[in-house]
Amino acid sequence: MYEERPSRVPGAVVWSQAAKPPGTRGRVLPDGCMDLLLWNGELVVAGPDTRAHASVERLGEPVTGLRLRPGAGPRVFGVHAHELRDQRVPLSAVWPEREVRELAERIAGAADPAGVLEAVAQRRLRTHEREAADPRAAALADAVVAALRQGASVTRAAAGVSLSERQLHRRCLDAFGYGAKTLARVLRLQAALSLAGAGNSLAGTALRAGYADQAHFSREVKALAGVPVTELLRPVPLRPPSEPDLPKSRSDG
Repeated sequence: MYEERPSRVPGAVVWSQAAKPPGTRGRVLPDGCMDLLLWNGELVVAGPDTRAHASVERLGEPVTGLRLRPGAGPRVFGVHAHELRDQRVPLSAVWPEREVRELAERIAGAADPAGVLEAVAQRRLRTHEREAADPRAAALADAVVAALRQGASVTRAAAGVSLSERQLHRRCLDAFGYGAKTLARVLRLQAALSLAGAGNSLAGTALRAGYADQAHFSREVKALAGVPVTELLRPVPLRPPSEPDLPKSRSDG
């Protein structure tokens, strides 16, 4: 069973996935977010996805996660989002091993592991706010997300934060892992799936979410989720990630 609740971290969500038998397959959809996870007994970072991420349960243990709002991940993890794009890596790959070990020890002795994840994320966000080289970066990321969710074009989103499109592209790579155009597609997909999941017809969902028509919606679902929309809406996608690997820097495609 999958459950989630609003986090004490602004804009974040705490979620949990009950243990599933080893070998269980899941599908994690792109959402513009980065997650801090306690998965298979290990602290893991889930980078921003550009496409559906297939997962296979290895140990059959419960999973706890803190899903940070779009743009917040780099301020918590201390790396640019594009460095972790489409990846799952051990937290020790981006934080000092001693810090990760101490965090793991705190979680092991905690009655509420999710609360420990929230506390460390809050602390790192406060530290980043005090030490940020660009104090405007967090507000800029939030403004871009808000504009794109409202259907603004990349040109309008850039103008709204007083940047050129080229400047916005670089900022988006750092904050979200990909450019504003890809982010807009991901956010629109999430909005559309919420509408469809609430019982709206596919044609009505496509119209309300800003697609040209139902065929356009179906093509985007297939491109980003990897399966037809009718298949996607049957099962509940799982949040747990796949096997951790090592981070590699990537440019926006």
